[in-house]
Amino acid sequence: MAMLLLGTGTASHAQRKKNKDGFVAIFDGKTLNGWDGDKTYWRVEDGCLTGEITPEKLLKTNSFIIWQGGKPADFELVGQFKITEAGNSGINYRSDQLTDVPYALRGYQADIDGKNRYTGQNYEERKRTTLAYRGQKTEIAPYNGPASPDSIRVRVKNNAWTGMKVIGSLGKSDSLQNLIKTNDWNTFHLVIKGNRLQHYINDVLMSDVTDDDAVNRKANGLLGVQVHVGPPMKVQYKELMIKQL
Repeated sequence: MAMLLLGTGTASHAQRKKNKDGFVAIFDGKTLNGWDGDKTYWRVEDGCLTGEITPEKLLKTNSFIIWQGGKPADFELVGQFKITEAGNSGINYRSDQLTDVPYALRGYQADIDGKNRYTGQNYEERKRTTLAYRGQKTEIAPYNGPASPDSIRVRVKNNAWTGMKVIGSLGKSDSLQNLIKTNDWNTFHLVIKGNRLQHYINDVLMSDVTDDDAVNRKANGLLGVQVHVGPPMKVQYKELMIKQL
């Protein structure tokens, strides 16, 4: 538990509580204790971790509120989210924090948006871009080039990593989209173990990535949730719990 709560300071009772399945709450539903983000956009409302962009305070770059409890490696993360129709968000994991952009993360993302065009897919923020669209089981091929941003950028085409190979289907994207509620609460479940990354929405597997790219993949890193550049929007998260594997 010391590793799990590293960096949070004095943990709340909710953060210390461990249920029978081994999950630990990482948001207490009352404060932003244990999280670091721009409070212009992040607050607690109705017991939820709430990100909002208003007409008066539009974003210039994507902004994250980042969990301060460590850098999870293998884990499961569960919770619920609700997002307005114009919203764009996501849950980043195994990520690095940029030093030149405030509250910016680079790494794997469980994508979430209000129109459910992208919800469920695996998108690598500020790096290889799409690693699996909703409904895809993919393998990411080994990469032998340099890890510089310019070298990575030339391997991206139509906002997807060219080293992505589809090896199976989890269902048609439109059919899976119909299982995701609009402007209502949905559950998510991330199962992240080794180089396999599985994203579930409402108990349905939406994307499944095996990342064999040893140059670019990450074995551990920061966890955070996003408000994305764009029109006014609101996203809420609740019942966030993690289990180390």
